[in-house]
Amino acid sequence: MIRSMTGFGAADGRVGAARVTVEVRTVNHRFFSPTLKLPGALARWEGEVREALRLRVARGHVTLFARHERDAAADRAVAFDGARVDAYLREAAALVARHRSLFDAGGIAPTVELGALLRHAESADMPAEDAGAPEGTAAELLAVVEQATAALAAMREAEGRRLAGILHQRIDAVEGALARIAERAPARLVAQRDRLRASVRELTDGVGVDEQRLAQEIAILADRLDVAEELDRFGLHLTAFRAALDDDGQEPVGKRLGFLLQEMLREANTTGSKAGDAAVLHEVVQIKEELERLREQVENVE
Repeated sequence: MIRSMTGFGAADGRVGAARVTVEVRTVNHRFFSPTLKLPGALARWEGEVREALRLRVARGHVTLFARHERDAAADRAVAFDGARVDAYLREAAALVARHRSLFDAGGIAPTVELGALLRHAESADMPAEDAGAPEGTAAELLAVVEQATAALAAMREAEGRRLAGILHQRIDAVEGALARIAERAPARLVAQRDRLRASVRELTDGVGVDEQRLAQEIAILADRLDVAEELDRFGLHLTAFRAALDDDGQEPVGKRLGFLLQEMLREANTTGSKAGDAAVLHEVVQIKEELERLREQVENVE
């Protein structure tokens, strides 16, 4: 199946004591182009996350954004240290006792706010290396990333099915125009032959003409105007294009479709240069318009 390069997926889960949310967005790009926006606490696993994206997305510009929130209750459980608070209280009491005379002289009542003391003790108890880094493992983070990319893949596949329907409609229109050109081609050659004979008779004004030489010139003209080979090659490209659209494998087909469109455009240009007929030229213009519409859609196919 074909997949669109435009999509979005999100998931959340736990990484240690933190809740992590991952969002993944993709837009079209010729190659795999990832941009990761991880908080500092998760940055150590950037390589693993990048590889997980590469396995899921073959082409497209991928932006992954992650954020984490620690549980307040878990933080307090880790940070609170009763012995440390006791030490702060004893130190505060000793400080008041040493400077009692100054407090009395200034009429100041010595007080200690327990809330401020606890907050200070809590922050002081958090080791520097653990202040921003949640506990957990790379596997836990990658599990969340996998859920987000699975949602992304589902959206890209759904969009791909819609694109496939549009591409099939465009290909049908191209095939219809080719069929009309193939039907017109024999009559066009007869018309060109009759036109050449009439021109020769008019120019010679009754003088005898070498019929063999005239037949050779008509044969050369017919060969120069014959578009059968171009139509045959065009038909082969269309068959390959449809096969790629209907391929149920997992390999990306966007580049293959783009190459086939280039080949179709080349055949259309050659057919137009050989046309020499208003009806055929009209069909060639229609084909080139459809090929341009196809190209715009294929640019978003993975």
